[in-house]
Amino acid sequence: MKTSFEASANPAFFAYVVTCLVLSLNLLMLWVSSGATRAKVGVAINPEDGASVTDLDPPAVARFLRAHRNAEATIYPFLLLGLVYILAGGRAGVAIPIFAIFVVARITHSIVYLRAMQPCRTIAFAASLLAIIALMAAVLHDLLSA
Repeated sequence: MKTSFEASANPAFFAYVVTCLVLSLNLLMLWVSSGATRAKVGVAINPEDGASVTDLDPPAVARFLRAHRNAEATIYPFLLLGLVYILAGGRAGVAIPIFAIFVVARITHSIVYLRAMQPCRTIAFAASLLAIIALMAAVLHDLLSA
């Protein structure tokens, strides 16, 4: 299948697309895992789900949901800022390292969050936060330099 867009023509956009795909997969895996864990322990939050209804999730389910919420709190702003950077013509040499650091930090954070590993969880979160700040600085730099 041939498209009018070639990845080599805009490596920053290609990196952004890969980043979106990986981070979306991370969010989906956390979300699906929470439901699978809920089913495995035989509880539901809705009567129509056919299991024992409870208002409180078991600890394992609650941990998946907390990891998912934490991921959402950083991934959505990052993806929006990344899109702004790409649309503003941001350079691949800046975008690719920031995107890579953020993706690795978020995947690591999800894993260590689910395994209750400190201080690794805090370090991974801090790395993702620094990547967001770096991306914000890159956006501001490009806007003020234009």
